[in-house]
Amino acid sequence: MRVSNRRGLLGVFVAIVLLVGFLPTVASAAPSSSGCVNRNLNQIDKLLECVDAEDVFVHLDAFQDIADANGGTRASGTPGYDASADYVAELLGEAGFIVERQEFSFSVYTENSSSLDIDGTPIPTQSMQYSGSDTVADGNVIAVDLDLGLGNSSTSGCEAADFVGPDWSGSDDIALIQRGACAFGLKATNAQAAGAEAVVIFNQGNTADPDRQDIIGGTLGAGVVGTLTIPVVDVSYSDGLAIDAAAPNTVSVSVDATTVTNTTENIIGDLPGVNPDNVAMFGAHLDSVQAGPGVQDNGTGSSTILTVALALADNKKYVPQNTLRFAWWGAEESGLIGSDNYVFDPVFGLTQEEYDALALYLNFDMVGSPNFIYGVYDADESTFPAPVFIPPGSAALEDLFEAYYSIEGIPYEDTEFSGRSDYDAFISVGIPASGLFTGAEGIKSPEQEAIWGGTAGDQYDPCYHLACDTVDNVSVEAVEVNVDAIAYAIYNVAATTEAVNGVVGVEPKGITPDEVVFDGPQGTFLGGGGFTAGDTVVD
Repeated sequence: MRVSNRRGLLGVFVAIVLLVGFLPTVASAAPSSSGCVNRNLNQIDKLLECVDAEDVFVHLDAFQDIADANGGTRASGTPGYDASADYVAELLGEAGFIVERQEFSFSVYTENSSSLDIDGTPIPTQSMQYSGSDTVADGNVIAVDLDLGLGNSSTSGCEAADFVGPDWSGSDDIALIQRGACAFGLKATNAQAAGAEAVVIFNQGNTADPDRQDIIGGTLGAGVVGTLTIPVVDVSYSDGLAIDAAAPNTVSVSVDATTVTNTTENIIGDLPGVNPDNVAMFGAHLDSVQAGPGVQDNGTGSSTILTVALALADNKKYVPQNTLRFAWWGAEESGLIGSDNYVFDPVFGLTQEEYDALALYLNFDMVGSPNFIYGVYDADESTFPAPVFIPPGSAALEDLFEAYYSIEGIPYEDTEFSGRSDYDAFISVGIPASGLFTGAEGIKSPEQEAIWGGTAGDQYDPCYHLACDTVDNVSVEAVEVNVDAIAYAIYNVAATTEAVNGVVGVEPKGITPDEVVFDGPQGTFLGGGGFTAGDTVVD
């Protein structure tokens, strides 16, 4: 019933938008599936005619069914994730992909409770991910190498020497540490090594930006699991100052949390090209959060790249010029762990030869939000100065998506190149990257409503990280547009990456970015990334 209802809506949508010229115009009805298997994909438009939202929803329905059969979740480490991985791997294998299943361990952290108070007055706080559990009542607060005020350059707690001087021999010492310069996990482990029984990390306060003033909401990193045992909480800059000024032995800290180590896997599929030494890679995280099925986040990214991958591999005549690699990442929701492992893990991470061959990475994390905008990672920083390094060649990848939207007359938006999704590991080692994003927990503005419709004042995805992130939480319209945008980008880089890394391939037939007059971005209202804002590992 659910499938037939949606397909009926999709037919109405396609009919309407074709009348107004919103979607790509085709000379006749799309070819049958057998027609797509046998046709010559020698032009961009021929591939676009062979992928659509109906194909994507076949996979979204499958992910929904998997979640329904496995306690309502597809989180890494659960049977729902394992079944999702089996589903993707089996389809890739049947289509002729070279499939690799990369198993790895990861840790899941759950905060049961946390509290912080000054002489009985509660202070807003939360534990940092992977904190230990304990209670320190009326503790002895010791400030660690603080550097206060706007413009400060705090390195508080980054060196063991920062803890030299104060007496840490008591049984209730609370290290008060300021954000800045190094990983939270390093600060906390240095404090524990010095003899602290608890840690409070407060925001840096070096700028007026809320990101450097408000409560942090950070992670210590999975590397502390098994070694860090003391409670670690975080607070805002102003509350950090209040704790620093508090009377002796009036601050209490408590954390009750559990960390469970589990296993999961990445699914990697290669479609060999004429040039095996120039690899274009595309990825999406396959896992959901524990709370729900994750059909929008990130079934949509997983399903759109699966749809394009199968359309190319199932075709009897198509051979890409460049080798194509598709990835479905595990444990993204636990801290980008699957993609980090792929890039850095010595067991199955990139060899030097594989790294040298990797031309680019395109990321698709949430591409069907119900209250969507069409966002492209702002690699050229035309709207958002990036807080991360953007490798050369990334702007050319941004142009691919903006070219498609411009060709079709679809308004698009810059979204901050924040490093908060699976592309982060790739850009950290200099791999050019880009991708799409239709919005998460952010609020749609009136300006965005005027451009893309939907409802101003509501989240882009009202079911973000919730149990209601079901197949009914996905925009058919956004998926219909973005599966074509993704296919357009993949088709182009499958032919040539000359604009990205200088490797000459073959000229793709159809309208390429070089022939496009860009007409956007039409808005400058969206910030943030696909990964939860505030889940900062460093500085």
